[in-house]
Formats: sequence, C-alpha cells, structure tokens
Amino acid sequence: MTLVRGLWKLLVGIKDGLVLIAMLIFFGTLFLALSIKPNPTLPSSGALVVDLTGTLVEQPAETDPLTLLAGNSGMARETRLRDLERSLQSAAASNGVKAIVLDLDAFAGGEQATIAAAGHALDKARAAGKPIFAYATGYSDDGYQLAAHATEIWLNPLGGVILAGPGGSRLYFKGLMDRLGITAKIYRVGAFKSAVEPYMRSDQSPEAREANQALANALWSTWMGDVGKARPRAKLAAYVEQPVAMIAAANGKMSQAAIDAGLVDRLGDRNAFNSRVAAIAGAAGGSSLNGFKAIPLDRWANANPEKASGTPIGVLTVAGDIIDGEAPPGAAGGTTISNLLLDELGRKRIKALVVRIDSPGGSVTGAETIRSAILEAKGLGMPVVVSMGGLAASGGYWISTPADRIIADPATITGSIGVFGILPTFEGSLAKLGLSADGVKTTPLSGEPDVFRGTSPQFDAMMQGSIEDIYRRFTGLVAQSRKLPIARVREIAEGRVWAGSSARQIGLVDGFGSVDDAVAEAARLAKLDPAKVRPLYIEKPLSPWKEMIRTLLDPDQGNGEASGRAFWGSLAGGPDRVLIAALANAQRVLTGPAIQVRCLECVSSATQPRPDDIRAARSLLAWATR
Repeated sequence: MTLVRGLWKLLVGIKDGLVLIAMLIFFGTLFLALSIKPNPTLPSSGALVVDLTGTLVEQPAETDPLTLLAGNSGMARETRLRDLERSLQSAAASNGVKAIVLDLDAFAGGEQATIAAAGHALDKARAAGKPIFAYATGYSDDGYQLAAHATEIWLNPLGGVILAGPGGSRLYFKGLMDRLGITAKIYRVGAFKSAVEPYMRSDQSPEAREANQALANALWSTWMGDVGKARPRAKLAAYVEQPVAMIAAANGKMSQAAIDAGLVDRLGDRNAFNSRVAAIAGAAGGSSLNGFKAIPLDRWANANPEKASGTPIGVLTVAGDIIDGEAPPGAAGGTTISNLLLDELGRKRIKALVVRIDSPGGSVTGAETIRSAILEAKGLGMPVVVSMGGLAASGGYWISTPADRIIADPATITGSIGVFGILPTFEGSLAKLGLSADGVKTTPLSGEPDVFRGTSPQFDAMMQGSIEDIYRRFTGLVAQSRKLPIARVREIAEGRVWAGSSARQIGLVDGFGSVDDAVAEAARLAKLDPAKVRPLYIEKPLSPWKEMIRTLLDPDQGNGEASGRAFWGSLAGGPDRVLIAALANAQRVLTGPAIQVRCLECVSSATQPRPDDIRAARSLLAWATR
C-alpha cells in the first residue's frame, strides 16, 4: 500500500505540473495575441489620473506567478516613485494635460520620505500652472501628506480625516518563547540595537524607548512641517491635538469637521468630483454621464520614458532587505547588485555613480559584497554620491560608507550602526516533551551551534567576539568615511536610529535633496555640466513574462475605480498588517544570517505588506504550528 500511495502522489504531482505548464502556455499565447493588437492611443488632452491604488515604493517587487496562478495574489499594487515623478514633470510641461487627479481612495501608503518626494513633484507641477485635484473617501497620514499638495482636496461626505502620527506597539515574543521552552541566544553590540529585544524582554528597554520616541518625534515634526507648508491655512495643530472636540463641534460628522478645520476644500461623492474635473479637463463623452477625459498614469509614463540623451551617470538601486546571493527586484541581493554594477563598469559608459538606497539592512556579508563593488567604481576614479530614500539604516548605511557625499530627506530613517546575531535553541522545549540529548565531541566546537542542548561557552564567546569585531569595522568605516573621530562615531552609533533631519546635524549625512539633486552633485564632482547629464539606472528589470501573468490574472489592478470602502477597510485591516509585519520580522531574524546589520525598528507596519512580508509571516506560522 505504501508503494501504491507513493505512486499515486507521483502521478498527482505530474498531473499538477502538466496543468501548470498548460496554463502558462495558454496565458502566454493569449498575451501574444493581445500584444498583436495596436495599443490604444493616448488621449490628446485631458486629466492625468494618478491612481495610487496600493503602495508607493522605490522599487516594485517582482510578482510570484505561482501565487497568482493559485488564485491568491496576496499583494497590493505598487507604484514606482521615479515613474510618478517623471510623469508629473512631463505633465507639467504638456499643453494637453489640463489637470492632475490624485485618486487616493485605495492608497495604502509608503515611507514618509518617499511620499515627501512625490509631494515635491506635485508642487512643481502646481507651480507650472496645473490644477491638482485630490479625492478619497477618507484620508490618513500618508494619503493626506500627498493630498495636501493639491489645489483642491475633495472628501466623500461619509468619510473623514484621521491623523494619528508615527508610533504604536511592537510584538514581544519572550513570554511565548518561555512557555515553549525556546531559548534565544543573543549576541549584539549597541545599547540602542533593539531589534533583538522582542526575544529577550517583554517590553522595550529604556534606551530603546528613548531612541524610538526621539525618532517618532522627529518624523512627526517633519510631517507637520511638510503638510503645514503645503496647507498653511489649515488648523492642522488644533485638529491633531483635539480631534474629538472638533468632530463633536461638527455634530459628530467627521467630514464636516475636516471642512471646518480647513483640511479639505469640498465634500462630494465621486460623481460630483468627476463633474468638477470635467469642467477643467473636458467631458469624457460617449455613454458616460459625468466622466472626464482621463489619461492613465501608466500609459502616460510609457509615452514619456526616461531621458535618453546626455552623459550617463549611473544610478545603482539598492531596495529592500539585503540578502546574500541572487534576488529579484524588491530585494537587495548582494551578488545580484554587485554583478549589475561590475557589468556596467565593464561597459565604461558611466562617468560617476549615484547609489540610491531604500533598505533597512540585513546580511552583513551581502552589504559588504555591495560595498566592495562600489569601491571598484571609486577605484576607477569615479565620484560616488549616495541618495537615501525612505530607509538607509544599518546595512543600508554600511553600503553608504564609500560615498564622497550623502544626500537624504529630512524624513529618511538612517543610522542604526550596530550589529547583532540570534540563534534559537530548544533544550527547554525538549525537556517539556520528556526528551533529552547527549553526544560526544572531538573539539570544543563539535556539534555547535547545539540547538538541542544549548550552545557552549566557547561558541558564545566566539560569536560575541565576531559581533564586536564587525562592530569595530562598521564604526571604523563610518569614522573614515565621515571624517569623524572614532570616539564621536561610537557616541552616535550604538545601534541608534536617526531621522534624516537629526542625521545631518550629527554628520551622518551631508545635505537634503532628491535623486536628481544627487545626480547633479555627482556630475559636478566629475567636472561635468549637470544640465548635460542623464541618469542611467542600474537595476534588474522586472521579468516581462511574470508581469504578463500578473496583468492577465489580476484584472482589477489599476482599474481606476477604487472602492469607497477602502478607507474604512484599511482601518479595519490595520491590525492584520501590524501582525503580518511583526511575524515577518521575527521570521527574518530567526532564520536569517547568524550575524546581521538590520534595523527592524525602522520598518513601518502601517503600510500594505509586500509579498516577502506575507511569505515570511506564513513561514513563521507554519514553523510554529507544525
């Protein structure tokens, strides 16, 4: 019977494989058939519709086709920041674009610095004379940060504005691990390196609380300054400090309270909003009663590609968790990024290098692999400028150290100069089950790390020594790069996380600006005219066939008709996102490299989980429940 069951499983596996191959062939053929048809023409005039369903990111993650074929995408749409910036810039100069529409009904957010960069692009379009209209059923921090840059902010009468600010709870696993008999062997350097605290404490340490509070205060101050500058007549501070009183004064109607506070300009449903835009951009015509002439963002971006003339300045993208080896877009594989840069250097096209970083760090060896490749560029005499996005912390800062100049955003999260390692052992778990372990050794390190009996003092000393050695190397790299005394670096290191506004004051970054500013600075350092250069992005492209499968199997992506339940649904789904983020972070720490330069406290759990977050959370749950 065992043989029969095994044969049956083999036959079922072969059948499933053949079905999958058949589906791939079918959808590939369908895609080719659709591709033969001429692309729809871009409207000659109308409103550019910036439908930000999903999240705004530095680099979109690659689609997992098997997940989609299984009928469960498990991921939100992602809009690339630079595509949005480029589209807004070209729209500002186009006579055909009569207005810009921000559809924020299903916007799931992004990092604060990323949203701020999009806001700067909106300001430039508005300064060029383009009216900007924002619409949503409700606004939270991220959505309102963008909407504040609009000419008119519309709000559904059934919605509201909820501004909470950074902060919130973190999940601590120490009590659960004690109940399960799991021991976390922790090795770290840095009083503020709190990534391992959930495995050794039931609450945050005083040092972690101090650092986290300072970071939250700095980010909130930057947010208030950004939004206040964009919306100077709004009673922003009063609304944030006394939301209940202001809503009560409006008889409990949140939308009216937002009007009274000057946070929004008009109340109306989508039909009323569309009619308002149609008055500026023109009516859609046909069977549409109240539609407007719309120019979709993706088609506009495709029709206005990146600049192809001028002296190329390389822009190396490092986005996502830093891992060893190869990785698809959305993750920073050390080998992948190193090979991409070395291949480009071999072509001898670029005259300077900008490293665009949006990463909380990860593997120390992966970070060093990338840093080593950047040093190759410096060895060729190229100036190197680092452009920090929303995150450039821990391992993200490690790879910043070769830079001649570091440019960030006031809301960039950086620093976290510290190192840690963590190994779970299960001697307590075995004892609870009545199990024990024993064995023999030929050297003090035989069988180490011993997860059954616990690690030996010799192994612990070796690991802690390695952690301290890497920390000395880390702080030494920072001291050399930033031209700071090592004693001063150790004062501002210790794993502490800094906002960009504070990092500039303590010398971790040189100034504020965008990627374009970094490219211009790199050109000046290379003695080139910034007006005569162009960015040449060095990154692994998204797989065309995987994106084809996603387009075919995810028809709701970017349909421009976001549901009004998105705002209230996002509030209800907030706990799910927080839990997924906490579990994903735990899985990365427990199953990641033995030694890590990672800043888990930097990663926001407020935005929509990315595919790797969902996979990591599922992996940890599967491990914990088996």
